[in-house]
Amino acid sequence: MCIIFFKFDPRPVSKNAYRLILAANRDEFYSRPSKLADFWGNNNEILSGLDMEEGKEGGTWLGISTRGKLAALTNYLQPQLDWQARGRGELVTHFLTTDVDSLSYLKKVSMEGHLYNGFNLIAADLRQLPDPAIEDQGGEYVQPMLSKYAAVCVRCPGYGTRTNTIILVDADGHVTFTERSMMDKDLSHWETRTYEFTLQS
Repeated sequence: MCIIFFKFDPRPVSKNAYRLILAANRDEFYSRPSKLADFWGNNNEILSGLDMEEGKEGGTWLGISTRGKLAALTNYLQPQLDWQARGRGELVTHFLTTDVDSLSYLKKVSMEGHLYNGFNLIAADLRQLPDPAIEDQGGEYVQPMLSKYAAVCVRCPGYGTRTNTIILVDADGHVTFTERSMMDKDLSHWETRTYEFTLQS
């Protein structure tokens, strides 16, 4: 299971405090192809990894734009997957590449959620303070998880945690995005990349 921890404070009282602290693990089959986090899109305004699985290319599990849009996705276990369902990663990509506000986007997704296998989605506009979508999110759905997939760091044959991401956004809108990714299906070989930018006003 993927896992996301986040703390959101729309108006930090100190200059040294953060508006957002987000830490995430992506758990996935080691053989599923993906690109490491990098800037892409018009004017390189979006920072994320990209899924390269055939038929799911261009989707992502977590990303942030220089315009302050942030989205993150976790899948959840369900008894049977629908192999004809749309790729869940497009939910994040669509939000990051459109001008739709987060609350409107999440309402749209709630009407179309049946087209995908099970997921949890966070969508936020970090320039809009406070973000109503983040305020409205929380414990509506609780899914029972198999214990081996609910660990903070999953290690199973052929499947497990392959990406760790930390996003920090300070009171001035300075973003630090650090991603640690497993390379070549090798549990002993990891690469870390860090990007920094300031949200556009």
